[in-house]
Amino acid sequence: MEAASIPAAHGHDDHHHGPPPANRSSRVEPALLGMMLFIISEIMVFGAFFTAYFFIRVVAEGHTWFPVDGKDLPVAVAGVNTAILVSSSLTLHWAQTSIKNGNRFGLQAGMTATFLLGLTFLFIQINEYVHIGFAPQDNAQATVFFSLTGLHGAHVTIGLLLLGMVTVRSFRGHFSPEHHQGLEVPGIYWHFVDVMWIVVYTTIYVI
Repeated sequence: MEAASIPAAHGHDDHHHGPPPANRSSRVEPALLGMMLFIISEIMVFGAFFTAYFFIRVVAEGHTWFPVDGKDLPVAVAGVNTAILVSSSLTLHWAQTSIKNGNRFGLQAGMTATFLLGLTFLFIQINEYVHIGFAPQDNAQATVFFSLTGLHGAHVTIGLLLLGMVTVRSFRGHFSPEHHQGLEVPGIYWHFVDVMWIVVYTTIYVI
């Protein structure tokens, strides 16, 4: 009797191999939480570059911000580019609101417009680099300028890859009013990119 009960106990234990299920005490979805933690880490990365910027502006004696060696920053062009990027946040919000209301056309049109606006921003930024008249190695100011704007440009490139995938999925009917997290998470990243550019533009070009 006792011997017969031992195999049964072993058979019962076979169903519980591996770690126990994760405790889902948090109401935040894992994908959303992961994106928020990633954004926090990226803020710290930008903070390191802003530290170098403020060192030149405030601490380092004998260093002035632009113009340097007769070269200045294209504030007006960057201002127009800022308006383009901010507009992309508005079209993204339109797409998000549309799918929540079951408006598939609004989703597709909003995502297409967002992607094109982001691509336009990146194109203007690259064109600015080509015609700006100085290189990163010319002086400390140029190094910080290219570092901060280039770091942001890298984030825009990643965001465009995400937006491109979301746009394709929107035309394939992958989203619905009940299931649209695949749009929400990349949307949070893109809004972060837009807000960070406003900080970069205000700090680097305006102040």
